[in-house]
Amino acid sequence: MSIRIFNTETGKKEEFTTAVPGRVGMYVCGVTVYDLCHIGHARSAVVFDVIYRYMKYSGLGVTYVRNFTDVDDKIIKRAAEKNMTSAALAEKYIDEFYVDMDALGVLRPDVEPRATAHIAEMISHIEKLVKLGHAYEVDGDVYFSVDSFKPYGHLSKRNLDEMVSGARVDVDERKRNPLDFALWKAAKPGEPFWPSPWGDGRPGWHIECTVMGQKYLGETLDIHGGGKDLVFPHHENEAAQAEAATGKPFVHYWMHNGFVNIDKEKMSKSLGNFFTIRDVLKNVHPQILRLFLLSHHYRSPVDYSEQSLRYARAGLERLYRVIEKLEERLETAPVSPRNKPEGISEETVADALESLKSSFAGAMDDDFNTAGAIGHLHTFANVLRPFLTDESPLETGFLRYVYEELKKLDSVLGLFALPAKEYFAAQRSEAEAGLEISPEEIEKLIIDRAEARKAKNFARADEVRKILLDKNIILEDGPKGTTWKARAD
Repeated sequence: MSIRIFNTETGKKEEFTTAVPGRVGMYVCGVTVYDLCHIGHARSAVVFDVIYRYMKYSGLGVTYVRNFTDVDDKIIKRAAEKNMTSAALAEKYIDEFYVDMDALGVLRPDVEPRATAHIAEMISHIEKLVKLGHAYEVDGDVYFSVDSFKPYGHLSKRNLDEMVSGARVDVDERKRNPLDFALWKAAKPGEPFWPSPWGDGRPGWHIECTVMGQKYLGETLDIHGGGKDLVFPHHENEAAQAEAATGKPFVHYWMHNGFVNIDKEKMSKSLGNFFTIRDVLKNVHPQILRLFLLSHHYRSPVDYSEQSLRYARAGLERLYRVIEKLEERLETAPVSPRNKPEGISEETVADALESLKSSFAGAMDDDFNTAGAIGHLHTFANVLRPFLTDESPLETGFLRYVYEELKKLDSVLGLFALPAKEYFAAQRSEAEAGLEISPEEIEKLIIDRAEARKAKNFARADEVRKILLDKNIILEDGPKGTTWKARAD
């Protein structure tokens, strides 16, 4: 194993090594639970889910931590609008978060800490920063002093003068520097609060992740991830308050995924192009959305559009058709796989499979290039497809071996969550819901066409095919008869 990771801090790919050999500590910023998740959240969740899966596939022990921010200005505001407590609102949207993540096949991390369960540790960390001269208190608020920490800006590669002139920061004359950020906020009427040495209040956003990451992974994390929007100020501030307290690097490898754009525009509620995961999954199968998100390198922006979803749907269908054929052939296969392929046809497929496993690992080792890994799956599928006919000489024992190796690779990507028949049944149900013609009428026309072909009335047979095609129904003739499917576009 030789994984290389693009490190945001250094701006280059680096050989991945861990503080403890064979063990990875990875922290990824989770969601602020005040609303349903949008597809930007879906991308980050799926990206780091695959990284987590690949680390385990590679034989590494992983402790994956992803937090919930369950106290925050947005939560407090939304709770007031809904006449709920902040705690009740947060609980509601944590439950909704799991509904979306489970649909997308995102595995649960090893630890999912909530900010409100770690207030004591946050207060202790802030006290240490005050004692060291890196933080100061004003009227019950405590701020981190960026001037006290010379490396400030090393992650986002900005200097203080540039940040002050261009930053969108709250105007507060009590702060020594406009960039100083809140570690502790004094309580306001009606807000949730906790007692502290500076009076009742609650933690600032940035301190939450620093404290929770270090509690579960130690003073220095192997990997810290999140969306590119978090580089500054959130991750910059996390690093500053951690390193100022310990004198040690906070993170060895900073990883950030790219944005999701909508038809080449930034997703924004003001532009009316804002989509929650729940919105998308009303019309798109979760596995299609997952493939779409993984069909681009995680650091690149992705453009969400109807066309890109059609490509993803078609690509997943091509792969699932091969899985379907394998599963059909294996319905009567022996229980034990044959691990030693034999025969010329088997050698052709076996060689292609070994090439797939090698190239798949190569793509994933190269900064988790899921797009490349998926491309290698398609290459192998093209080799395997001709060997999956009813007349194929391949024995079922060998096919089981192939199938199980493919499932191992898919334990990384998570694309084939359903048996093929279930996936296609779900797709067919969704397609039938928008048909211009009933399935019963389609079947009648297929019988009409079969009778016309038997009578050598090919003009009528072609006419039936055109009638159905005009209704966006595609016919496929095979050894087991004629089947149909709805055209996606």
